[in-house]
Amino acid sequence: MPEEMKPVMGKNFIHDFIDEDIAQGGQYAGMQVHTRFPPEPNGYLHIGHCKALIIDFGTAEKYGGICNLRMDDTNPSKEDVEFVEAIQEDIHWLGFDWGDRFFYASDYFDQMYEYAVELIEKGLAYVCELSPEEFKAHRGDVGIPATSPYRDRPIEESLDLFARMKAGEFPNGAMTLRAKIDLASGNFNMRDPVIYRINHAHHHRQGDKWCIYPMYDFAHPIEDALEGITHSLCSLEFEDHRPLYDWVAEHVSIPYHKPRQIEFARLGINYTVMSKRKLRQLVEEGRVAGWDDPRMPTLCGLRRRGYTPAAIRDFSERNGVTKAASTVEFGFLEHCLREDLNRTANRVMAVLRPIRLTITNYPEGQSELFEVENIPGDAAAGTRTVSFSRDLWVEAEDFLETPVPKYKRLYPGGPECRLKGAYLITCTGCVKDAQGNVTEILATYDPDSRGGDPSDGRKVKGATLHWVDAATALDAEVRLYDNLFSDEAPDAGDKDFLECLNPNSLEVLTGCKVEAGLSSPRPEDRFQFMRQGYFCADSKDSAPGHLVFNRAVSLKDSFKL
Repeated sequence: MPEEMKPVMGKNFIHDFIDEDIAQGGQYAGMQVHTRFPPEPNGYLHIGHCKALIIDFGTAEKYGGICNLRMDDTNPSKEDVEFVEAIQEDIHWLGFDWGDRFFYASDYFDQMYEYAVELIEKGLAYVCELSPEEFKAHRGDVGIPATSPYRDRPIEESLDLFARMKAGEFPNGAMTLRAKIDLASGNFNMRDPVIYRINHAHHHRQGDKWCIYPMYDFAHPIEDALEGITHSLCSLEFEDHRPLYDWVAEHVSIPYHKPRQIEFARLGINYTVMSKRKLRQLVEEGRVAGWDDPRMPTLCGLRRRGYTPAAIRDFSERNGVTKAASTVEFGFLEHCLREDLNRTANRVMAVLRPIRLTITNYPEGQSELFEVENIPGDAAAGTRTVSFSRDLWVEAEDFLETPVPKYKRLYPGGPECRLKGAYLITCTGCVKDAQGNVTEILATYDPDSRGGDPSDGRKVKGATLHWVDAATALDAEVRLYDNLFSDEAPDAGDKDFLECLNPNSLEVLTGCKVEAGLSSPRPEDRFQFMRQGYFCADSKDSAPGHLVFNRAVSLKDSFKL
């Protein structure tokens, strides 16, 4: 992404904390701000992740610091190399780079195991044999401490059992390793939390080396400390976990100062689900055409639909960074895209529901070329050439045999209309088939109105219409997208989000007609189809001879700032 298109992250409460740390000196004296973005590779990044991504990378960028990319691969059941590669691609697409600071949580499994042994040796962890059901029964309640019959297990016994857990002697769920903190804590995350569990699953990097895996709350502070992270920025649901984060960092012997965890509110968008589990369900049940279905809130889906990195970064920045949870209108994301594409997208003509228009007084066999602007008012965007002849394609909705009041497009005896950049025409009639359906519109043109302006300066009362020359037009398939869900909050409360799916979220139009210049568009090229919206060529299905365009967003902007 060009530097001039990258939004600069505005000051926020996270930066206030960082400024305070720098001013106080101490362990932060002369520090380089060092953040990390730690996604779990069990799915594709979505627009919700984008907020955290931009905060992590953007904060490091703002302070001249560095940001690590770390795959949180501590749960092998759903993780895969496919997701690792997709996450990297999406981050690069947004314009961020981690250089040589790419890590995996699994890089530290040996060290984490040794730190867990260290806690056992210090009397700060023990092996517990409560089943998941028994664990819940012993959890206690507000004002009622939790209990564990294994809390006072001898250190040597816990060390032996933990080593045997690692050796694979026990089945899933038979044992856990718990930190010994405070069974009466008002913060339930501190009531001797589980820090290791048994999971006999193949790991995408480690293979079958491990059958015990660290819990996120144990692994994360260790990873941050080992990598030299100064500020661990995470979403608000981890606020209650911060005491545990600090406890782990303080009680394992990592030769580094303690990272500071700061939480911010997650991003919510209406008509959308952000749960990776639910998005996975949509994919696995075939309710969408993959993670990159243009209706999905995934970054690869938005990219395929026609969204730009600049629009997504702008959207994230303008939403701000706060502690207060909120739901943003999907219309605002669309608004940010329109603003970007209005500046950058070339204008072209495409007829989505075509009907033939014959200019009866235009010489048969003759054609001419018009030079038109790609982006009005932007000379640097250049021009393109479009052909014009007697036979054209126009939108079927631009003709009514019997007009309704205030209809200013084509109808017999109606007003002059302007063909964009070409000539003025007047409708004289139409041709129908045996069933009475209009198959052709007839019109005459004013030869002295080349360019769309009459030579005598008369006022044109009809509309300006887009068109495509029938002699050079290309056939195309056009996909019109709407919200994937018809419910504003599809996963709120007890709703079944699948019942909220919008049956009209995709409309496929075939037989559309586009300018000849669109014969080989690149997937990253976006266009404004005049009077229709902003479109891009589909990155999977479009090819020369089989053009497929996705509508990224309509022209109409109903969002109010």
